[in-house]
Order: sequence, then C-alpha cells, then structure tokens
Amino acid sequence: MLAFVILAVTGCASHVHRLHQIRDDFYVGNLSGARAEVERLLEKPKKDEDVLILDQAVIELADGRPAQAEKLLKQVRTRFDYLEQKSLAESAMAMVTDDTAISYAGEDHEKILLLSFLALSNLMQGGSDAQAFALQISDKQSKLIESSGGLEEHPELEDVQVALGPYLRAALAEESRFNLDDAVRARTMVVSYQPAFRDGEADLQRAQHEVPTQPGHGALYVFTLTGRGPTKEETLEIPAQAALLIADRILSAVGKHELPPTVAPIRVPKLVPRANRVAHVAVTIDEQASGETATLVDIGNLALTHYEADYPGIVGRAVARRIVKKGAVYAVKDVIEAQRNPVADIALTLGGVAWEATEKPDTRCWGLLPDQIQVLRLELPVGEHRLGLTPAGFSGPLGREEPAVVRIEEGRNTYVLAQFPDARLIGRILTSGGSPLR
Repeated sequence: MLAFVILAVTGCASHVHRLHQIRDDFYVGNLSGARAEVERLLEKPKKDEDVLILDQAVIELADGRPAQAEKLLKQVRTRFDYLEQKSLAESAMAMVTDDTAISYAGEDHEKILLLSFLALSNLMQGGSDAQAFALQISDKQSKLIESSGGLEEHPELEDVQVALGPYLRAALAEESRFNLDDAVRARTMVVSYQPAFRDGEADLQRAQHEVPTQPGHGALYVFTLTGRGPTKEETLEIPAQAALLIADRILSAVGKHELPPTVAPIRVPKLVPRANRVAHVAVTIDEQASGETATLVDIGNLALTHYEADYPGIVGRAVARRIVKKGAVYAVKDVIEAQRNPVADIALTLGGVAWEATEKPDTRCWGLLPDQIQVLRLELPVGEHRLGLTPAGFSGPLGREEPAVVRIEEGRNTYVLAQFPDARLIGRILTSGGSPLR
C-alpha cells in the first residue's frame, strides 16, 4: 500500500510551473498563445481545471469577449459553491499524499474576486445582472469572514472589505434614479470599506446633495485592472505555535499520533504579491487631460490578508500529514523488526523518505489576477467622445496612450474596462458604448 501511494504522487509538475507559459504569453500580449496553452493544459488537468478556466476568463475579457468570460466565470462559481461541501474521502487521501488530492475550491479572495469579475463582465454587455453580482460580492465576503472565525478572531479582515460591490450598486442606483437613498447608502459603505479611496468622500457628497448627472450629460466610469496579481510559490516553513495547535487537533481526530516536541521545516505554499509599477491610468477626453484612475480594490493586499488568516491551518495540515506518514512507516517497521528482516527495514526507511519527498505544496491559484481594480468617474456631455488611456507610474507615463471612442447618453452610465498589468495595454479597451480605435 505504501509503495502504491508513493507511485501515485510522483512525476506531477506543480501548478505554479504549469502556469509559467500562460503568464509569459499573456503579459506580452500574446492572447492567442495564452489561450492555446490553457486549452492544452485543460486536456490533462491535474485537479487544477477550475483555476485554468478562471485564467481563460481573464484572457477572453482582455480579448473583448465579455459574454464568453462571464460564461466561464459562472461555470467556476457553480463548482466552487459545490466544493464548499468537504469530501471526507479526499480529506483522507490528502493525509497520506498532500493537499493537491483535494478538489480546489478557491482561496477566499478568489471567491470574492470571481463575483467581482462577473459584475464587470456583465456591465460590458448591458449590466442586466450586475446589480445581483454586486450584492453577492459583499454577501460572500461576510460569509467567508464568519466561516474563518469572524472579525473577533481575525479583525484584520475588516480592513480589506471589497468596495467594488457597493460602488457598482451606487452607480446603478444613480442611473435608475428610482431610489437615490440606495445610492447614498452604497456610497457610505464604499467610504466605510475603503476610507483611502480617493474619490469616496466626493462621491458621497454628490450623492447626498446633487442630482446624479446634469441635464444633457451622462456618466462615464473608467475601470482599469492594473499590475500583476499574487501567485503561490513553494517555501520551507518552521511551524509556529498556532499551526502546531491546529496540527495537534487534527492528529487527535485521525488516530493515535502524538506531536513531537520539535518539527523540522516543512514545504508549504506561500502567497507572493507582485510589485505594481502602474500607480494610475491617466485619462483624456477629446485630447484634454480629465483625471486619473484611483485604487478601489487592492487585490494584492486583499489576497495576502485573507491568505495569512488561513495560513496556520495550511501549515497545521502539513505538520499533521508529516506525523501521520511517519507513524505509518514506524508501525510497519515494528512488524518488520519483529521478523528480523534488515533488508526490508532499510527499504522501508528509504520508502518513507521518498513518501515525504514526493509531497507537493498546493500552488494552485488564479494566476492572471491584476494587483488592483482602479476607477475614475467623469460626467460628460451627450455624444461621442475620444477617450485616451495612458498607464503611469509615480514619476510619469510608462507607455503610450491607448485610444477608444465612447458614446454618452443623457442620464445613462457608460462603462470602460482596460487591463494594464504593466506599461502596455493587454488586448483591447472594452466599452459598453462605443468602440476601441484601431
């Protein structure tokens, strides 16, 4: 049985290695190459098909296909919702292999951002379901915080509540004009969730004291996805006290194993944020400088905060798994020693070492997330306008201006979405009214 398990877990590349080519192609703008690589990997998934589909959705969105992106995102959302039910069989298998034996149900930040991307994708097609997705963002985050022990156990999660949901609800309420009190409540939530958001207070003051748009005008919302989001990498970790307490509880539940006084470093996945050179995106309207996007959602910080809240559990499971494996080897060795078979004893020792060596940290992740979601709201006269977007750092422009045409209707919202992971636009500028210029 031990030999079978060892053979079953050898020879598999980790997800982080499978992700390299997709990211390389995507970030140089080779969307067809990135799409082809995702499709190739999906032919032989390693229980990572859902995160590959999430990356495929980002590719489709960049390529100007929001309907296809929304379809893929809905597919994964259904799977993640189903996988929130734990499989006892998979959990048992993970104790003798590693966490990659468990179907990937998404990290907490990925579940929240999946709904965020659904809302943005839907907005680019008319926004018929955007209100529902926006409501689900805050609801999902509240449930995830509660399931992790609540704000009493993890007060740091209060500081990373995602403001995109109430921001979109406010924008949609202002456009409908049916209940402007809803817009005020939503704008208040934005300020509460993200007090550092540059435009939060001004948006709230406008919602409280002004009409949504002046006669003969409409609102333009420029959303940009900037920087490169975090990924997981393998690291060695010395278990901290919190992780050891979790491991002790697991060991008490799975059998007669004791936690040793010291535990050697173990291999675990660690979330690694990426530096973001794009401080904002400069916006021009009809050749005139009109403003800069501001950070509404700091994805890197959101991801890291949620992951660090879960990290002791990840390390605790790895510690418990190490003890269970050693316990299994020692139990068999006791039988072999009773039979006085030194060759088998040596073979078993080597097999035990190999069993531990083949364990792989779970580096599955949504690999094409941005680092930030930024936004700028402008009020413009009715008609067609030339839009220009230029990625900029703290010391000036990073790349060339990217043009598009936007069409503004009286009292209506027009939405723009563009991806700038670095100094260049990836794919095309999406507009809910108008078109990119080529």
